[in-house]
Amino acid sequence: MNKKIMSGSFWLSFGSIFSRMLGVLYLIPWLYMIGVDHQSGAQALNNSSYQPYALFISLATAGFPSAVARRIAMYNGQNKFLNAKRFTKLGFWVMLASGVVSGIVLYLIAPIIAKNSPVVSVKAATTSIRVLVPAIVIIPSMSITRGWFQGNQDLKPYGVSQLWEQFIRVIFILVSTYIIINVFHKSFVIAVYYSVFGAVVGAIASYIYLGLYYKKQSSQYAAMAAKSLPDDLSGVKKTLLTIVYESIPFVIVGSGITITQLIDQLFFKQVMQNMLHKSAEFTQYIYTLFSANPTKVTTVVVSLAISVAETTLPLLAQSKSAHKNNIGELVVQNLNLLLFALLPAITILSALSYEINGVIFNFDLLGGDYLFWNIIQSLALGMAINGLTLLQALHYSKKAMYYLISGILIKLVLQVPLVYWLQGFGAILATTVAFGLVSFLSIWQICRDFHVKLRNLGLTLGLNIVFFAVMVLASTGLNRIYLPTSKIEALIAGMIFGLIGLVLYLFFVNETGLSQRVFNKKIGYKYFRYKHFE
Repeated sequence: MNKKIMSGSFWLSFGSIFSRMLGVLYLIPWLYMIGVDHQSGAQALNNSSYQPYALFISLATAGFPSAVARRIAMYNGQNKFLNAKRFTKLGFWVMLASGVVSGIVLYLIAPIIAKNSPVVSVKAATTSIRVLVPAIVIIPSMSITRGWFQGNQDLKPYGVSQLWEQFIRVIFILVSTYIIINVFHKSFVIAVYYSVFGAVVGAIASYIYLGLYYKKQSSQYAAMAAKSLPDDLSGVKKTLLTIVYESIPFVIVGSGITITQLIDQLFFKQVMQNMLHKSAEFTQYIYTLFSANPTKVTTVVVSLAISVAETTLPLLAQSKSAHKNNIGELVVQNLNLLLFALLPAITILSALSYEINGVIFNFDLLGGDYLFWNIIQSLALGMAINGLTLLQALHYSKKAMYYLISGILIKLVLQVPLVYWLQGFGAILATTVAFGLVSFLSIWQICRDFHVKLRNLGLTLGLNIVFFAVMVLASTGLNRIYLPTSKIEALIAGMIFGLIGLVLYLFFVNETGLSQRVFNKKIGYKYFRYKHFE
């Protein structure tokens, strides 16, 4: 394989995974500096800002960068580099305008979002949301710059810019929080404002890196321009409108999880305070436990599902375009690979929910329970996202969009009665049922049209059910004997338990032949095979 592509793929994967890990790990020192008494308020305020921000970023970019990258690759394949360059410039200005409009809209509706969010101070939430407006303006045009490199088959700057963005953001958050809390002795609310502004600082850092990288490659681009056919780009307006229209299903599907989290943010307060007559402080506390905190952990789990789905997209799309008959087999491989990786991750993390909650946040039995059920819920989220991604790869984008909208409507219908009945657990259950339906509809559609034999998943499912039962029972039993009370204790206990669980899972999959079925070889077998054992 081309070294440039291999290097780019490594940086893209590493950048994505490391960024998500940083996004979780920085919380440990950040929350420590915020202080135990203010952690719930800080997390609720922080989360109430980022949910609408994430949705507006999705709407502002509208799947445009990926579409532009594909168009650039097409022009380069036709030796029309000048066309690609001019098309990217036009896309850049479109995205800049989109960012400005989205930023203005978010600024104007920030008080409405804040008023309906489960936070104690509406004024503080409004300010926190508005602090993110510059990032909304910057990021869409920056994403087009990333799309330019992606279209030129240079993925390294894409991945490295993600690293820079997150690394500089985290450094800014931790340094500014330390100075505000420990040097100037200001309120934690001010620290949250600066922490949220870290997204702007990270975006600027990423932009600077991309600009410097572009300048470094300018001689190569000049050579490509010299060899290019003359610029004959026409029908640009129609092409841009077509890209926007074709991107709509991808935008909706890509925003699905964010939309459901926003439903939790905007509807939870209404039920808790207006129907159950709970205090603003209690509502904020429960929201932090069931949504703001667990989201940081479950994002990593869901990203695993997305990564697995993306690895099989090219093969599925290629088979569909070539009218091949192996689509059903590829879908089974996809599901086997997904379940093989996702189920044990969910099992180990859910078994360690109390310890993980204690290490990252604080030791709270209710918080551990909420994290446990959120991790279980991530199975429905992961399966749904994978199913929708498969539908898109098979050119069923509109059906994927309709199925997701159906799930969101189910979430809306169930949210109020379930929250009234079970409070935070009700919101988790509503999301699980909604995405469970989306997952079912997606897989059902694929199985019906491509004759997928789901019975081939029997061994994977059966083994993981047994593994889940063993791990959860072991965790429950151990917690009755010994419950960690410090972060160091919980970290050590969690690492030992997790490592034992991983070794046990590898033993199971090798002995039952599951690893052979999924990967055509035993996993880790070569590390334990020695000549004197044979």
